[in-house]
Amino acid sequence: MWTDKQRGIRVSQKELLCKNACGYYGNPAWTGFCSKCWRDQARPAAASRQDASPANDGTPLTFSKFEEKKSTEKGRRINTMRRLFWGSTSPPKPQESFERHANVLKPYQSLEPGDFTGFLKILKSPSSQRLQSRCTAFLNTMEAYHDLPVQKQSDLVQDFFQSFADYFSTLPEAQVTCIMEHVEKLIMTRLHKWVFCHDSCDDEQKDLALQRRIRSLNWITPQMLSVPFPDKRTEVTGDPFLPAITAIIEMDAKRAPQDKLACVSKCSQHVFEALSTSNSEPANADDFLSALVYVVLKANPPRLHSNMQYVIRFGLPHSLMAGESGYYFTNLSCAVAFIEKLDGPALNLSPAEFEGYMLRQRAPSEGKRQQVDSDTQHLLEELKGRQEKLDQGMDALNVQLQNWVKGVHSQLDEATAQFAVVQKEIAAQGELSQVFPSSSHNASPQEDDKVESVLVITDQRAGTQDTNATPGTGPFLF
Repeated sequence: MWTDKQRGIRVSQKELLCKNACGYYGNPAWTGFCSKCWRDQARPAAASRQDASPANDGTPLTFSKFEEKKSTEKGRRINTMRRLFWGSTSPPKPQESFERHANVLKPYQSLEPGDFTGFLKILKSPSSQRLQSRCTAFLNTMEAYHDLPVQKQSDLVQDFFQSFADYFSTLPEAQVTCIMEHVEKLIMTRLHKWVFCHDSCDDEQKDLALQRRIRSLNWITPQMLSVPFPDKRTEVTGDPFLPAITAIIEMDAKRAPQDKLACVSKCSQHVFEALSTSNSEPANADDFLSALVYVVLKANPPRLHSNMQYVIRFGLPHSLMAGESGYYFTNLSCAVAFIEKLDGPALNLSPAEFEGYMLRQRAPSEGKRQQVDSDTQHLLEELKGRQEKLDQGMDALNVQLQNWVKGVHSQLDEATAQFAVVQKEIAAQGELSQVFPSSSHNASPQEDDKVESVLVITDQRAGTQDTNATPGTGPFLF
């Protein structure tokens, strides 16, 4: 199956779909089924195991008893959800609630995706008071019975989501999806501390086992997984998969299943971006899955198994069965399953070589290590050249700045000198005006001619000074 000609891990689109051929994405955690088909098969199986146990008199239950018990269990679960949602075991009569129902739905029709604050405002409004009380009652009930098995809690949450979606069934499907995403965030943010990594399951032990498994595989290189990586000609940007690694680690900090799915989608998008910059060819599904395996191995996300099981148990079914988030989550599940079953042939290694790596008796080949050293040396030389160019540019800029400062000082000195000359001329004109006052009307014509001749001489001297002045300087600068 694994050959040198193959690019990465090969998983066909058909293998990602549900084994029941319903058209939705399957998942290794559901033995290849989608969430809906898996629940349809898991519930009857659980009921059959419970009913197949001996009765008090030592005789096994008959088939009719089994059907009766199954119907009773289903009816009790439906009545429980109706009581939480409607306040009684039967929904309100249509003729009594039609007008009120329309008034309740009206504000939700304009709700935008992602506007969780707007959803809370609508839910707290007087028209939605009944819906708010049903949510509060369900949360209080779940917290009171938090010791129930986690699968039972999952069934109750999913039934509540279905009841809530049925209440908005008259709205368009896209709007119902938007509303249910807000409902999921509201409910699961409160229930996270009660149902995440529950004591009734072995999620914590599996988390530790998966972390130890990933830690033991830290010797795997991108080349072993056939992951496209930047070559020598690529600019220095560090590990191109670092944003994807950061995104998958952030998943553990989120509480709502849709927020955890958003981290998976963000991680996958960063993987595709890294593949597009690292490879000249378009990235395909095999490249994506190989790169996702590499990201998980490098990140070793905390409580990865618990986070995935939390999304599977309490997330909205449509988020996992179809769409972009469903595709990315299915690939993440495949990547984790591949890591858990990883062996030598999967990496084009012999069993002896694989065992040597696992026991730390071997290390990546000397040739690969020399190649890595050569690539590192090339990157260091590239950085050194760029630093030298930067230093040369800074020196040239410093010289230009000094020349500019000298030019400015020269122009200021020249302007100051011109201003002193002009001040002297103005003082001379003031002295002449005092000797020959312009207000004396009794002066003789000869005196007027002398004054005019002195003024003409003064104007000629000022004109000569203005002609010799440097263009762009003089009193007009001030």
